[in-house]
Amino acid sequence: MRLSSRLSRLDRRVFAMVASARLPGLERVVPALSRAADNSLLWAGVAGAFAVSGRRPLRRAATRGLLAVSLASPLVNLVGKQAFRRSRPSAEGLPLARLIKMPTSASFPSGHSASAAAFAAAVAMEAPRAVAVPVALLAAAVCFSRVYTGVHYPGDVLAGAGIGVAAGLVTRRIWPDAAEAGHARAALTAPSALLDPAGEGTVAVVDGAADAVAGTAETLRAALPRAEVVEVAPGADLGAAVREAASRAKVLAVAGGDAVVNLAAQEAAGAATPLLVVPTGVRGRFARALGVETAQEAAEAYRNGDLVAVDVGEVAGRTFVNSVSVGLYQALAESRERRQSRIGTWPALFWALAEVLGPGGARPVDLIVDGVPRRVWTVFVGNCRYEARGGAPARRQRLEDGLLDIRVLAAADRLPRVRVFLSLLAARVKLSRHYQQWQADTLCLSAPSGRLSLARDGETFTVTGEAEFTKRPRSLLVVRPSG
Repeated sequence: MRLSSRLSRLDRRVFAMVASARLPGLERVVPALSRAADNSLLWAGVAGAFAVSGRRPLRRAATRGLLAVSLASPLVNLVGKQAFRRSRPSAEGLPLARLIKMPTSASFPSGHSASAAAFAAAVAMEAPRAVAVPVALLAAAVCFSRVYTGVHYPGDVLAGAGIGVAAGLVTRRIWPDAAEAGHARAALTAPSALLDPAGEGTVAVVDGAADAVAGTAETLRAALPRAEVVEVAPGADLGAAVREAASRAKVLAVAGGDAVVNLAAQEAAGAATPLLVVPTGVRGRFARALGVETAQEAAEAYRNGDLVAVDVGEVAGRTFVNSVSVGLYQALAESRERRQSRIGTWPALFWALAEVLGPGGARPVDLIVDGVPRRVWTVFVGNCRYEARGGAPARRQRLEDGLLDIRVLAAADRLPRVRVFLSLLAARVKLSRHYQQWQADTLCLSAPSGRLSLARDGETFTVTGEAEFTKRPRSLLVVRPSG
């Protein structure tokens, strides 16, 4: 009791010093900042600015920041304040009392401080220092404003800030940060400096139908002047161009989305021909897993990166580097990818779930999974283990673990679309009994009708009879940035 009494007296003395201070030039700025943070509107505005910036780290920061606030705010307001019910400080005699309305809720802990600290901690995980530091200073200013305006004791602010930082850290359990989930590990074989620095022997196939392809061929020609660059017109036989290039290339480069990467992997897997992946548009998950975001980064990886060995999966004679799915997953991934560059991954995923599971959307399918008849909404088969659970896993820690990542969302006798939506969301935190996940090196799927429709990284094809999924561990050499 003596310690708590001392802390209480210290809390009140510090409050009296800060709240009664007169800081010239800040008498109106600080109350305005405090009011701007009401209901987390300040952080929603900052997140909105990040979301429309067009920069992926800032979009991730916006999403993680709002997720952290959504965890911290109810924890403070619905649990903390109800448990402690501490009275607010007396505003009598305080110089700023007339400039801000005293809240009627309990004082401990501070909700404004919790939201501010949660947002700042989350942004620090994703954004560059030049952005994270100003956000942290803004959050600190909001915390200070709660004491300076006389609505909170310092202890309230410290407790709220602690809860906010904890909420920011908890978001990593729900959604891995870019450092964890962006660049997957692979088996190093040699530095790419062993390749000809001018691109001698390299044949690059550029998919003319790929998004944002303008300038890619010129970038490759400038970076690798001795390389042969083959531009394939939209509608032409891209597979034939890749096969012809692979037959004579010392290094095979492909510029396009995951579909053209799969074509190249089909030819290069098992051979000694390294593959250089050059991203050109939004559907480049394999390039992102390698740590390559632009054509310039791909060229830099060619000159100063590493040659690594990665796994590929196979089904019905076709190679896949990311995943193959049955059911609603493909529609879900396509709907999410159409919007995530504009609004961020989490909002795009919620939108996609609502669209795919709405009236007239996806329906469950009957399958035979490893010999067991099942009725399912979706089956996802990933090349190597994916980290995130739920409706649209997209990131891996490794690209050479020798495993298939298998996920099944079962359709129970009474599992309406709303419960499917909730099951996919709850799967992320392991709360759905209808969502199953395991790893294996083989999987057999078939349909009672004898015809099975599969989606391989955006490409849909049909298999007659049983589809057997297998792995080819470390069978593909690829170029990636060093480290």
